[in-house]
Amino acid sequence: MNPSELKDFLDEKVLQYNTLDFIESDPVQIPHLFSQKEDIEIAGFLSATIAWGNRTMIIKNSHKMMDLMGNAPYDFVMSHTENDLERLETFVHRTFNGIDFTTFIRSLQHIYTNHGGLETVFNKHQETHSMQKSIHEFKKIFFEIPHQYRTQKHISDPLNNSAAKRINMYLRWMIRQDNKGVDLGIWKSISPASLSCPLDVHSGNVARKLGILTRKQNDGKALSELDIKLREFDSTDPVKYDFALFGLGVFEGF
Repeated sequence: MNPSELKDFLDEKVLQYNTLDFIESDPVQIPHLFSQKEDIEIAGFLSATIAWGNRTMIIKNSHKMMDLMGNAPYDFVMSHTENDLERLETFVHRTFNGIDFTTFIRSLQHIYTNHGGLETVFNKHQETHSMQKSIHEFKKIFFEIPHQYRTQKHISDPLNNSAAKRINMYLRWMIRQDNKGVDLGIWKSISPASLSCPLDVHSGNVARKLGILTRKQNDGKALSELDIKLREFDSTDPVKYDFALFGLGVFEGF
């Protein structure tokens, strides 16, 4: 396919997969449970954090997280007691455990109390056409509170050459203005043009087969390469193509 044909093909796949049907098998359903901005962004952040491995288990454990917080994530973050945090200690999703969960709750409280909330922190360091420095700075703020070193691995740092798949996916959910109702688009202070594709094994393999990614590792350098190509297809909404790449890989075995 020439570049024009490839863009047409991917645009068609975006329309096919960027629909409400996508929600029922994806962890994006978790923030959709809520209507208050802070509930949406906290629920989204926590469920995106554990979004690796089996999708059914991700969704199951994300619901469990919400249950442990009384299905009121913002209220829990801001008003929890030490006894409340003890309830979280039994939580496990792969290598994310109760210690990590309680640290995340304490850190979120710190961010809302001292830094104006999640959107404010990510907005502060955004660059034109990139959120990667913003993610790096967010991680520094997130771990300003006392924490165990092990918990740091659950937030990736793009400036250490990570593709930061989960946090880029989270930013897509919060920022992308989606007229199909999948991405929530509640953060108005950050442009969707700055977003990066959540690069994982599925989207990476499809991108290579389509010739829009040459680097073999799914790392920060590969993400940068893919970003450039997707911005050529649509500079205002480049991450809409995540639906095409992911759908082709997961649902069509492309």
